[in-house]
Amino acid sequence: MLQYLVLVGAAIQLYGIYDYIRDTLKGKTQPNRVSWLLWSIAPTIATVAALTAGVRWAVLPVFISGFGPFLVFLASFVNKNAYWKLERFDYLCGIFSILALIGWGITKDANVAIVFSILSDGTAALPTLIKAWRFPETENAMPFTLGIVNCLTAYAAIHVWSFANWGFNTYLVLINIAIALAILRKRIF
Repeated sequence: MLQYLVLVGAAIQLYGIYDYIRDTLKGKTQPNRVSWLLWSIAPTIATVAALTAGVRWAVLPVFISGFGPFLVFLASFVNKNAYWKLERFDYLCGIFSILALIGWGITKDANVAIVFSILSDGTAALPTLIKAWRFPETENAMPFTLGIVNCLTAYAAIHVWSFANWGFNTYLVLINIAIALAILRKRIF
């Protein structure tokens, strides 16, 4: 019965994404398109890999962690003022992230796919993490703080403790904490 908590977590995460999209459309936040696009791809691949490894309810937070960023990526094209100028470093992280996904494609192993998805997603997170640290006013912490809650609900749905069940979710908890702290650090400290 606890596995249904992931539905609550998914709804909470989607509210955070809605809040971020609203701020993006108003021009208050400026999403880094490289990060948000790759954040939609890596969790989707991890979702498919986890499903092939037999994961069921525990994969919903990972799926939502890919679906939400895709919506943000699309919203970034609606308001031209909501675009963060990409630099060479952003593209370099994007290329490395894509190479990590290709590396997984070669191995065809679900756990390897999840590791490469984590590497890809983490590399894609670097530009946003750096931007959030340097210019926290260009970000909204809501989807990241609520993303923590979403991913924590996955642990209630795990019946068999395997890397396929907890690996990507644990990474997502950690990266969401890092980005949220980068955005909120001036207010907290």
